[in-house]
This record gives sequence, C-alpha cells and structure tokens, in this order.
Amino acid sequence: MFQLVQNLGQKARLHVEAEGVARAAPEAVWELVSNASRYCQWGPWSASGYDSLGDEARDGTGAIRWMRYGRTTTVERVLEAEKARRLVYTVVKGIPVRNYRAEVTLRPVAEGTHVHWSADWDRTLAGRIVHRKLSTLYPEVVGRLIAAASRTAPDSPGIPAD
Repeated sequence: MFQLVQNLGQKARLHVEAEGVARAAPEAVWELVSNASRYCQWGPWSASGYDSLGDEARDGTGAIRWMRYGRTTTVERVLEAEKARRLVYTVVKGIPVRNYRAEVTLRPVAEGTHVHWSADWDRTLAGRIVHRKLSTLYPEVVGRLIAAASRTAPDSPGIPAD
C-alpha cells in the first residue's frame, strides 16, 4: 500500500502581502483597520460590518466581521487583536480558501505608521485562483488604507502635514 506524503512546508501555502507608510499615528490607522463597519468607507468593499455582536466585542478577539466585494461576501473571525499594533484573522466563509490566516501589523516610524498586511492559505486549485486576485487586491487595500489614515489624521503629533 502506498501513501501520498505532502510537503507541508512553505510550498504547501500560498502567500500575499503589501506594505506602506501612512502619515498618521498607529492609533489613527488602527481605528480604520479594527473597525469592519468602516471598511466600505475606505476600501474596495461595497458593504461591511459585524455579525450581531455587542460593541464591546467588535474590535477584539472573537469578533465576526463581513465584507462584500463584488458578488462575494467574506466572513472573518478575529483571532488576535493588539490595539494599534496587530490584528490577526481567519476566513470563516466566502472565498474558497482553506486555512486562511491574515495579519495586519502597525509599527510607528518617523513618517507615521508602517503598515504590513499579509495572508497565507493552503495551496489548492481554488486557492491558486484566489491568489491571483488577492495579489492585486492586497496592494489596493493597503494603498487605500494608507490614504484614508493619512487624510483622517494629517496633524498627528510628530508627523508633518502635507
């Protein structure tokens, strides 16, 4: 009897990432990243929000949030949240990926806040199709996040305005 052994290292995962610097304090960027209800105001989503949670759970671990992009509504669960520093989430349903894990990290820099948004998931046929789309969508999302944060907090302490 033969058994198929898969390499579960990096080659078994697909990865996308984008990064940039917002001319805003980490707290200002966090207000946009952590609040799914505002995603449709700054990002490419037509609608976004939460799945019946009280206000106290919205920004933290366990929050269930959703975003609509085109005909697809993606539902995510927040796995970890460190205010103004880090947000980790997984896709519960919507896009056809398996074991999706994304992380947004915010780091203060002289110009404002360095934003790094990355995700990885299992390499499957559907996952490869999603990879093609997310490879272009992630830079757009980060670009829009940076622009929105820079607009909403142009006079952040220590950060010169345009």
